[in-house]
Amino acid sequence: MRIDIMTLFPSLIEGVMQESIIGRAQAKGLIEIRATNIRDYALDKHHKADDAPYGGGRGMVMLPEPLYLCHEALTGGEHVHTVMMSAQGAPFNQAKARELLARERFIIVCGHYEGIDQRFIDTCVDEEISIGDFVLTGGEIPAMAVADAVCRMVPGVLPDETAFQEESHWNGLLEYPQYTHPAEWRGLEVPPVLLSGHHANIARWRHKMSLKRTRRDRPDLFAQWAPQDKQDKKILAEILAEEQED
Repeated sequence: MRIDIMTLFPSLIEGVMQESIIGRAQAKGLIEIRATNIRDYALDKHHKADDAPYGGGRGMVMLPEPLYLCHEALTGGEHVHTVMMSAQGAPFNQAKARELLARERFIIVCGHYEGIDQRFIDTCVDEEISIGDFVLTGGEIPAMAVADAVCRMVPGVLPDETAFQEESHWNGLLEYPQYTHPAEWRGLEVPPVLLSGHHANIARWRHKMSLKRTRRDRPDLFAQWAPQDKQDKKILAEILAEEQED
């Protein structure tokens, strides 16, 4: 997996992406995340990458030519799927992360200031993605979030390659609660089923807690979920009965 990130602040990307699990995966050669400085492709000696917007208004807009030349250098004239981080983009989710994973290589463009000249977007960008309904100072943090979400699914990146399949959003549900030692902490105990060693009961409890948490905290996700078998229907009936009791 290779991800190229076009940015005005490559050191920000490099500093974060060289740490922890993603950093170790890069050291092993499992993934490659490259941050390319858009200013290196500016046309003047001051490496200018932005200018005032036509029509007036606040802030500055990133120039199309440095962006285009940077993108052209990365693609070598071939088509490489290109994503732009944008508050106007489609919501990023686990399904989109899996879709990007299947591409094996893609480019992320980080905007800054008031945005990017629309002509570059129309020419080079395949899709715009947003990580939420809020605005940040630049696309670098969202780009790293996307890169992390995709790269952690590359085989060998996580110690247990099935770990992410039990996490929130993988199957459309939130993850179940997690507990560790000690078994009792400040008067609060770990649920007994987790100490039982009975794997089937533990799996059932976790699935039930996942459903309860999703129904409580993310009703929008729960509304899209449907029981897959008789056990799902039974667990859902238990949850509804417990809610009636409460």
